[in-house]
Amino acid sequence: QVQLVESGGGVVQAGDSLRLSCTASGRSFTNYGMGWFRLAPGKARAFVAAINWNGDSTDYAYIHKDRFIISRDNDKNMLYLDMNNLKPDDTAVYYCAASSRTGLAYYGEDYSYWGQGTQVTVSS
Repeated sequence: QVQLVESGGGVVQAGDSLRLSCTASGRSFTNYGMGWFRLAPGKARAFVAAINWNGDSTDYAYIHKDRFIISRDNDKNMLYLDMNNLKPDDTAVYYCAASSRTGLAYYGEDYSYWGQGTQVTVSS
């Protein structure tokens, strides 16, 4: 199995940028497709972005396509989410997750391992 720890959250202003990181340990990182999800107050968990095992394929929820970038560094066992032009609606706890599917996975049930989450708060 794999253990995931997110970092990089914080309080920012609208229009700012933020990079979230996810450190993976345990089983080989390249065995997993990876994803980011978020949980906003009063809302269901939502898919944000996914990346395949070697990083050459990515996809995003439509609303994030122009502002967020998912990437991974397999040499460092790291997953990243670069978020630009942040909006108050982006306020949420962000989770990284690992899927045994080495390709892209879009649904929470496709992911077996989850981090504890990192809070992002965007003020207007």
